[in-house]
Amino acid sequence: MSDHETETEEHDLGLSHDLPKIMARRGLLGLLGGVGAAVALSACGSDDTQTISTSADTGGPSGPGAPPAGGAPGGDSDVQVAEGEIPEETAGPYPGDGSNGPNVLTESGVVRSDLTTSFGTASGVAAGVPTTVKLKVYDLNGDAVTPLAGAAIYLWHCDREGRYSMYDDAIADENYLRGVQEADADGNLTFTTIFPACYAGRWPHMHFEVYESLAAATSAENKLRTSQLALPQDVCDEVYATDGYEQSVTNLGQLSLDSDGIFSDGYSLQLAKVTGSVEDGYTVSLNVPV
Repeated sequence: MSDHETETEEHDLGLSHDLPKIMARRGLLGLLGGVGAAVALSACGSDDTQTISTSADTGGPSGPGAPPAGGAPGGDSDVQVAEGEIPEETAGPYPGDGSNGPNVLTESGVVRSDLTTSFGTASGVAAGVPTTVKLKVYDLNGDAVTPLAGAAIYLWHCDREGRYSMYDDAIADENYLRGVQEADADGNLTFTTIFPACYAGRWPHMHFEVYESLAAATSAENKLRTSQLALPQDVCDEVYATDGYEQSVTNLGQLSLDSDGIFSDGYSLQLAKVTGSVEDGYTVSLNVPV
């Protein structure tokens, strides 16, 4: 049996099959440390889909409506207890977490940093402007603000045409732009994806669910928080001026953050800081206090 055939069959075994391997590799990272561990893991094979971020951008957020609790991941001082936890929001009609139809969280291969491609038996690739998402999870416990080490986040969003994999008829067999990552000891985690469209009736956004651990991120019943991050208008205008995003220009022109059905009640904790360019790609950063 070829390595490709073996890998494909392993994707059918579910996340329960992945977890022991992921935990074993995390232990190896602790033993070997640093670059040596990363090199050792890269030699383990192409099924190693987990990336553990060891650093995050520093500095505070910028732009209107972005307080210390939002914006770029940074030191603990960036999160103000008075601002409270990130708001609870709807998962929307296309969560893919088992609460409304299909459940991608149980699939082998869902723990990954690169969301641009489908996994398992699917092979689609999402086109769009390259985007890196950096999140930092904090535990707000009374007056204490500490990174939530070992937390997991499931992130998902629409494609360049405003469609959600696993639901839209045209891409129902794909599962790209969905994935789970585990936070490192400092609460940091990173995804690689594409900039989402603005579809009719909603401000450009990404969905995410926070879980206490990777093992808990197999069922929506275990989530600590469901929320959404908002993308700033100036960046959206830049992206939507490129090929493939034409419909987003029209849709965005009919909306504002203040009129959006989710963000109209306040978005100070959810408006991400975005840096970069169309040519070099963008980095979307947000602190996630729970």
